[in-house]
Amino acid sequence: MEKMICGKVFVAGDNIDTDQIIPAKYLSYDPSTPEERKFFGKYAMSGMPIDESGLPKGKIPFVAAHAFTSPYVLVIAGKNFGCGSSREHAPLALAEAGVKAVVAQSYARIFYRNTINGAYIIPLETAERLVGEFDTGDEAELDVAKATIKNLRTGKSFPLQPLGDVTPIIEAGGIFEYAKRQGMLK
Repeated sequence: MEKMICGKVFVAGDNIDTDQIIPAKYLSYDPSTPEERKFFGKYAMSGMPIDESGLPKGKIPFVAAHAFTSPYVLVIAGKNFGCGSSREHAPLALAEAGVKAVVAQSYARIFYRNTINGAYIIPLETAERLVGEFDTGDEAELDVAKATIKNLRTGKSFPLQPLGDVTPIIEAGGIFEYAKRQGMLK
């Protein structure tokens, strides 16, 4: 698990559901096949609400038309990120797109568990609403160890809630690797 993550931010709102993160029509790809797994990244966040231009609100696509990864390594979201179905492909899609962490006010429980279980991305929570403190494209510095995020454009830093008990699971690479290291699985 990376302790310091620096890069561009993509700002999402409240109630971003798993069908917005990876629409069901793209679940026909096989995540166990590298040639197909990359398509989860290509179509990550492609179900986001669109405006009259056909692009997500703000007219900024998450992944460019002919790319498989996004320029955004951090997602800043509001409340209830990952709601909807229990689609374990949602955190995988974000990871395949190149996202390292999501900072949200709150998560849907199943999305949070799927994220931890697969150690796809780092899910951090904030008590403060950060959606209005960042613009898509801002550069940010996320210090996972100190549980802070800094907007490099404004210079403002914000405290985050520490990962706590899920840290060893993410550091191990997911729940199965963690269980193996703890002698729970052989």
